[in-house]
Amino acid sequence: MTPPLGDIAHLGHVELLTPDLEASVAFFTEYLGLTVNGRSGDSVYLRTWDDYEHHSLVLTAHTTSGVRRTALRASSEEALLRRVKELENTGHAGRWTEDEPGLGRLFVTTDPDGHELALYWESERYQAPDALAPALKNQPQAKPGHGVGVRRLDHVNFLASDVAANGGFLSRVLGARPTEQIRLDSGRIAGQWLTFTNKSYDVVYTEDWTGSQGRLHHIAFATDSREDILCAADLAIDTGVFIETGPHKHAIQQTFFLYVYEPGGNRIELCNPLTRLVLDPDWQLVTWTEAERAKGQAWGLKTIESFHTHGTPPVRS
Repeated sequence: MTPPLGDIAHLGHVELLTPDLEASVAFFTEYLGLTVNGRSGDSVYLRTWDDYEHHSLVLTAHTTSGVRRTALRASSEEALLRRVKELENTGHAGRWTEDEPGLGRLFVTTDPDGHELALYWESERYQAPDALAPALKNQPQAKPGHGVGVRRLDHVNFLASDVAANGGFLSRVLGARPTEQIRLDSGRIAGQWLTFTNKSYDVVYTEDWTGSQGRLHHIAFATDSREDILCAADLAIDTGVFIETGPHKHAIQQTFFLYVYEPGGNRIELCNPLTRLVLDPDWQLVTWTEAERAKGQAWGLKTIESFHTHGTPPVRS
């Protein structure tokens, strides 16, 4: 039986691997406007100005790029234990650890494709130092005066060898709700967008053309407005940040977007989905056909080839 929506409160943070740690840190701080909130060994902890926790992103030095951990905060200690019990009952092994600053214990497991997921409840509220203190007491940190100034971590898009299996796992075991999907003419599900909240999506699975497992398509940060994304495109060309595609608007989920690559090779989306919420308690899953997807994005721009072929870590041909 699918658990009720609500045991998972939201996407907490993502850990990215990078072969050029300092260049990646500079990209996220100088271009996107994140703040460094600690270092430990080969990892740097960063946060967006409107996320309330210790960190929104972890960058870890590695020989290659990709995603290591995606952390999901439960809505209570009881909710965490319910999801852990369900994971164990359905054969998804895991382990308890306390290995991240600002957090209590995490239950670390994987989805069917091998992406590492960590569930947790205990979380330290961020307290801004005087230099970063906001004028408004209802936000955790002052908005940065440089870079794009992204507001929060928005979603993660995994590449998967079997989209339906991974989406089904997130729904049945963790309580996500699929909102939109792509069904090919063969009947295979090639993409699925799922939410834990009243946002239209928090996690996406799209088909990995290589048949590999455990890879990343992109992570996304939300901006305050579409205008911020247009400004981000201007800032990218001024500072040498590679633009893959956009600014434009997706047909699926109607998200206004810009895709860039960070120096480690990971794809980053800047998105403005803030006005689209799923408030319908019995939302009907929207299914897009292969023919509909062939029309391209919302205003007719065809999806570029690299959007289907670039993922991290790279796969040798």
